Amino acid sequence: MGAARLYQRRLLLLLLAWALCFAGGLRSAQRRWPVPYRRFDYRPKTDPYCQARYTFCPTGSAIPLMKEKDVIEVYRLQAPVWEFKYGDLLGHLKIMHDAVGFRSSLTGKNYTMEWYELFQLGNCTFPHLRPGMDAPFWCNQGAACFYEGIDDAHWKENGTLVLVTTVSGTMFNEMAKWVKYDNETGIYYETWTVQASPDKQSVVWFDSYECSKFILRTYQKLADLGAVFNKIQTNYTSIILFSGEPIYLGNETSIFGPLGNKTLAAAIRDFYYPFKPHQTIREFFVDLLKIIDRVILDHQFYLFYNLEYWFLPMKSPYLKIIYEEVPLPNGSKTSFGL
Repeated sequence: MGAARLYQRRLLLLLLAWALCFAGGLRSAQRRWPVPYRRFDYRPKTDPYCQARYTFCPTGSAIPLMKEKDVIEVYRLQAPVWEFKYGDLLGHLKIMHDAVGFRSSLTGKNYTMEWYELFQLGNCTFPHLRPGMDAPFWCNQGAACFYEGIDDAHWKENGTLVLVTTVSGTMFNEMAKWVKYDNETGIYYETWTVQASPDKQSVVWFDSYECSKFILRTYQKLADLGAVFNKIQTNYTSIILFSGEPIYLGNETSIFGPLGNKTLAAAIRDFYYPFKPHQTIREFFVDLLKIIDRVILDHQFYLFYNLEYWFLPMKSPYLKIIYEEVPLPNGSKTSFGL
């Protein structure tokens, strides 16, 4: 790297750091870690620009009303991400997808419920830079999917299909009401967990909001209703970024609007550019080098969370995929009615 280019980069980083500190100071009194996930009053319509390679919830159906006297078996389902296409490839990296299964004792019917991206993981994690639009464009909605049947081969071959509890038909129906609320108010997929260090006691700046978190919320709701869970080990995947204290930057309007910060807007667009969908192998490796340069050498990452942008001062080990145990919730046998 030439001396002139190095000087220009340092000057830009100095100016950007000053702008970030100023912007962050405006919200310092409002900071709360982890930043609470924002819920919404309704789910907006998706833009036709957002397209999925694989259709979201192709055989989805409404959650049925169970009879009160029914006994519903609840199953933990887990398989490698994109197992249907790549088999156990991502399972070796412990990148797993989670779901929950149900079986009605009265009807013998099986059901699967899961929560995932409407337009695949890449669109939820990184935006599109569309011509003629200053702000990055996001296709990052996620939602619950419920459908009849459990694909035993899919979950068993490379993953998990195990009974975790049984609930009454009444409890199942109450859970269904909660799923409707949760699905209508928690609408955006958040890929990253962001924390200060790999230490388990470290500060978590942002928590992810993805498939495993939906399953954990579902289990907790069933426990609140009185379900008693079996004592088995349950592990889940998290993709973690490591950062110093995040700096709040603003929303789309305050950054990219007519009165926005053009220097900051350009820096965010420049950061996201290498994450675009790649057309050739050469482009992929060129952009990969740019990503390494920004994230590891320059310690920069721009996070989009709750429709707002944050600057993450990245630090070692930068990124880690963990497969960590999260115990099943405790329930009360008395409230379950046993």
